[in-house]
Amino acid sequence: MLMNRDRLALMSGAIGRYGDACRLPVGHKTLYIFNHPAYAKHVLADNADNYRKGIGLVHARRALGDGLLTSEGRLWREQRKVIQPAFQSRRIAQQADAVAAEGARLVDRLRGHVGSGPVRLVDELTSLTLGVLGRTLLDADLHAFPDIGGDFAAVQDQAMFELSTLSMVPMWIPLPHQVRFRRARRRLEGVVDRLVAERHSRSGDDEDVLSRLIRSTSRESDPAVGRARLRDELVTLLLAGHETTASTLSWTLHLLDKHPEVWRRVHDEAAGVLGDRVPVHGDLHGLTYTTSVIQEAMRLYPPVWLLPRIANDADVVGGFRVPAGADVLVSPYTLHRDPRFWPEPDRFDPGRFTAGADTDRPRYAYIPFGAGPRFCVGSHLGMLEAVLVLAMICRDLRLAGVPGRPVVAEPMLSLRIRGGLPVTVHRA
Repeated sequence: MLMNRDRLALMSGAIGRYGDACRLPVGHKTLYIFNHPAYAKHVLADNADNYRKGIGLVHARRALGDGLLTSEGRLWREQRKVIQPAFQSRRIAQQADAVAAEGARLVDRLRGHVGSGPVRLVDELTSLTLGVLGRTLLDADLHAFPDIGGDFAAVQDQAMFELSTLSMVPMWIPLPHQVRFRRARRRLEGVVDRLVAERHSRSGDDEDVLSRLIRSTSRESDPAVGRARLRDELVTLLLAGHETTASTLSWTLHLLDKHPEVWRRVHDEAAGVLGDRVPVHGDLHGLTYTTSVIQEAMRLYPPVWLLPRIANDADVVGGFRVPAGADVLVSPYTLHRDPRFWPEPDRFDPGRFTAGADTDRPRYAYIPFGAGPRFCVGSHLGMLEAVLVLAMICRDLRLAGVPGRPVVAEPMLSLRIRGGLPVTVHRA
């Protein structure tokens, strides 16, 4: 079955063999794969109304519910309208202090591992990103829920199982991972209920995501429907929001371990811009090379590696006919490694994004946050978090991968590192 195979190799191999547009029969499905910036622009932006969420996210709905990641049509437009203002640039800029505070907690935790054995970096980064989301979007301390990271992992594992089996396995079957998922989902729903109850009992930011969602879902005529929507939307938002940024930072730190000369430049820039203080939003203007490093890491390992769609009506993409109901795939991972637009595409080179670098490439050759109406609503917060936290880590610490532990990409919601990326921690 398609999703049980090496998905990255399947996509790359099909494109390498058949070119920018290929039709690939897989089981009872036929996949229409497009790998040119102009074709991506057509599907994701120019004719986006003709395409709804496709293979994978459709099936993940059984695990994730109807949150912003999986919903469609009127419901999605309403959800996006509700939360979009909470991600405005002005508000995100005001959240830099919260990001810096969580970054400082992370650095302190990592510093505690200096001279000791390996630490699972992904676990630490997950704690960081959940802490940031709690502070910035919910005005809440998610560190009060120590099991929340593991519960989100169980939900994501179930979502990927739904994808790989095309939702053909009943969820009531007591497979071990399905049992873990049901327990995790109940606990996460309990967390949401507690956050809502606490918000009702005290004053908070009336315009953060939690307040806006509470107001929106309370207008449902059926209170049970409103509660279910609120749970789905918060669980999905927190899952997607924390996992992608943790993955981006994991890959970036792995790449810096392999390229010490790049780490040294990030370290020197961070030390020069920040000194010994915590960063503020204005420091982004000085952390230009650090930003380029994050952008290049996202080129090689984009936060979302695959954008699946289903054609509502027949279409023509770059001269190729797409029938109604067809499964259409656009992959940032393969677009970002196309040698026509990225010389030596597998080479890690932050210079591609530095000031004065050659930018004579199509806009849609680089889409780490997607494109069109479904462009990632949290992109500004994600970049702010990744740049400031990377600068804080590299200023104070040097992380080294554990020899003999190969790093393998696992294509889940994002390209996460299988096994948690064990590292040893050293002073900078």
